Amino acid sequence: MSTTVIILIVIAVIVVLAIAAFAVSRQRARQLEEKRGEAREHREEADTRARKAEQARLAAEEHRQQAQEIDPDVEERSTDERRD
Repeated sequence: MSTTVIILIVIAVIVVLAIAAFAVSRQRARQLEEKRGEAREHREEADTRARKAEQARLAAEEHRQQAQEIDPDVEERSTDERRD
């Protein structure tokens, strides 16, 4: 084989490797963006659930206060007793 053919083969291999590296890089970037989108959705869902839980907690506290106003002589049970 002549030197020119060897040089052309080496250049072709380098070009193919560069194209493959670029394709892998683009694929990783695409996967990362997909994961970021999924993480964003999870954060939004967590925020929504946290807001709903806080609203429920506030409503429960308001009901507890109303019950206390209606019948202040009733002692509140401890949290452990309520779970039983």
